[in-house]
Amino acid sequence: MSSITDIEIFPLISFLIFFSVFVGFIIYVITMRKSTAEECANIPINDEPNQ
Repeated sequence: MSSITDIEIFPLISFLIFFSVFVGFIIYVITMRKSTAEECANIPINDEPNQ
């Protein structure tokens, strides 16, 4: 590993990708409509076909 030049950048890149996806998902959840959130919450127990 020490023979690879600039290898210290890879952990930083992977952290930035993870953090970006995590923050993006949090923003998506916060801005989601309440009706959509309720629909997603009832998916496992909803036996009716989609309308």
